[in-house]
Amino acid sequence: MWQGKTLDQMNIGDKASIRKQITERDVIRFAELTGDINPIHMDKFYAEKSIFGERIAHGMLTASLISAVLGIKLPGPGNIYVSQTLRFKAPVKFGDFIEAEVEVVEKIPEKNRVHLRTTCRNQDGTVVLEGEAVVIPRKE
Repeated sequence: MWQGKTLDQMNIGDKASIRKQITERDVIRFAELTGDINPIHMDKFYAEKSIFGERIAHGMLTASLISAVLGIKLPGPGNIYVSQTLRFKAPVKFGDFIEAEVEVVEKIPEKNRVHLRTTCRNQDGTVVLEGEAVVIPRKE
């Protein structure tokens, strides 16, 4: 199995991303898994009367794509996800293609930590989520 990168194997500016279409099935499964059945996600008639005019995906479903990038691409397997800040900038609609990207912005060798910028954009390039993450990369 591929092992993720160590601190020394990463450089400021390194990036990785994944792209996924968010489907109604994804939203339903996420609601079942988490118990978050807020009608803005689940009830078409309720959501039509909301500020969005339609159902939208859970913000944390979108945020979970960041976890996927960290866990499988950068730094990858073996890293420990320590913290994450999130700012939800725009709704994610059913059918949207979301690209989740992480970028190394700081290395903290004395603590074996990496600080990353985290961004999710839709197919139009609109930032739907932004934040920062801290991870502990694998040692060796």
